[in-house]
Amino acid sequence: MPVQNSRLGGFFRHSVAERREMVSKMAGLTPEQTEALRACGELDETAADRMIENVIGTMSLPVGVATNFVIDEKHYLIPFCLEESSVVAAASNMAKRCLANGGFRSNNDAPMMIAQLQVLECSNPEEAVDALHDASEELMALCNSLPSTMIRLGGGCKRIETRVIQSLSGPMVILHIVVDCRDAMGANAVNTMAELIAPRVEELTSGRVHLKILSNLAVHRLARIEATFTPEELADDGTKANGEAVIEGILEAHHFAVADPFRAATHNKGVMNAISSVGLACGQDWRAIEAGCHAYAAYGKEHYGSMTHWYKDDAGNLIGQIETPMAVGIVGGASKVHPAAQANLAILGVESAQELAGVIAASGLAQNLGALRALATRGIQAGHMKLHSRNMAVSAGAIGEEIETIAKRLQAVDGPKTQTVVEELLKALRME
Repeated sequence: MPVQNSRLGGFFRHSVAERREMVSKMAGLTPEQTEALRACGELDETAADRMIENVIGTMSLPVGVATNFVIDEKHYLIPFCLEESSVVAAASNMAKRCLANGGFRSNNDAPMMIAQLQVLECSNPEEAVDALHDASEELMALCNSLPSTMIRLGGGCKRIETRVIQSLSGPMVILHIVVDCRDAMGANAVNTMAELIAPRVEELTSGRVHLKILSNLAVHRLARIEATFTPEELADDGTKANGEAVIEGILEAHHFAVADPFRAATHNKGVMNAISSVGLACGQDWRAIEAGCHAYAAYGKEHYGSMTHWYKDDAGNLIGQIETPMAVGIVGGASKVHPAAQANLAILGVESAQELAGVIAASGLAQNLGALRALATRGIQAGHMKLHSRNMAVSAGAIGEEIETIAKRLQAVDGPKTQTVVEELLKALRME
């Protein structure tokens, strides 16, 4: 069930068990879902062996919950699964800073996926394209002849698109079938349709169909999120003047990413810190999501650039936007096999793939702002190292209460906070 309020003051101060109990009650998790989280998401060997080949074990990553998210007037607690510190905290912090104007707003496409058929050896590519267009209704009907719940629910192939490309192997006729996948990610469905129609495509074009495979550049399945941040919300002291200075710094950092692919790669990595983490937590194909997001950052542009767009409106507010492919599903795949993924989807309370797409995109926009704001103010390392200090203490060999003690002492150190410094602090502590 949807959570009623994502504003959990002091949530980080509770123990892991207390946080889990709070979230379980708020999201109405079943005992089995709560147990899946308590068990650290571990799969038994039988379940793991069904998912991939040559299984020898499993591996855990932390799952944290980002708070303060309001999207289209609905509250969300968003599960992140990753190993990097500061990401969950930054996303939660930035989500809190756009509440004056209602939080995030979404505008997502229908869940349309593309499957591509590569047609080679056409003696006349243009005539082949015409033949495919003339037979478009026949080809769509053939795609939709498959017995499928997706088609019964109103999905299925909705149109075809064709083009001729020049390649090192000569001209190729490329046929796209565009399929409404409803609440599935859709890879299996579109691949099956592509294979089904391939013989008829060869007859129509007098060519040879080679590859028959989906595209992860899902340009017809975009998630769009926008949010408004006032200067007062972006200033730590709540003053307009300081907030205006923060906004200018954020915009200068953003313009760097727009202009330079070297900066854009790291800028977008920050976006994907959230997008991939939420995708992983919810049992999505996060590698496909990443491929689509990065490809779209260069699609139709002179060079690879920013996944996000930031500008200042006439009132002096900072406006953030993201538009990116988001091929996700809430039926099928790991989302229905992995017990922790099921529990995380239940925490979100999403009711459709489109809703999940918007939540994931909003997390990416929030995380991007967190990184930009940190870079434009105190620098990225200050906040990151504050949360990373415990990991450094453990790496140095600290145990039990030593971990928190070393983490606090590291924060008080002036100058670089290196692993060597941590080891020296631990040595000194043990000599006291």
